[in-house]
Amino acid sequence: MVQTVAWIASLVFMCVVAFVFLYVFMKSKEKRPYERIKKRWYKARNFYGITLIVLMFILTIYTLRELPYDQPIYSKEENPTIVNVTALQFGWEFSQSEFEVGEPIEFHVTSQDVNHGFGLYDEEMNIIAQTQAMPSYTNIVYITFTKPGTYSVLCLEYCGLAHHVMTHEITVVE
Repeated sequence: MVQTVAWIASLVFMCVVAFVFLYVFMKSKEKRPYERIKKRWYKARNFYGITLIVLMFILTIYTLRELPYDQPIYSKEENPTIVNVTALQFGWEFSQSEFEVGEPIEFHVTSQDVNHGFGLYDEEMNIIAQTQAMPSYTNIVYITFTKPGTYSVLCLEYCGLAHHVMTHEITVVE
């Protein structure tokens, strides 16, 4: 949902910028007294500036409000399955790779060597979750799979010549 909103907002803003450039280009051939234009613009610029700032603030709040902010998506009473994930050039080490639908999981992601990007994808290659795998630091990803299937873990940060083979599969069963 957030990706769709960002895509549509980007298209709208690109069209507005293109229209403004086209308008300025078309008007640049006209000769008009500078002082009259300057006075009229100064009157309007405060209104347009404040309107633009308010609009951008509203759009920012709207697009960021659905982010999970690294919150667990299970209740405090449930005991999550803790999965230790270690990245190393050029592979992933998982303490467990098979899960059940509805099982709350905490991926504890770290690295043995360099920075890696932990990207979790569904079968249609839509990204579900991501974080950084960094040496001497553990990031936690909370997830509860809602559909059975085979999920892929790909490295999202270039880590060397064999970066493209740094994949892992997770199986989720009923």
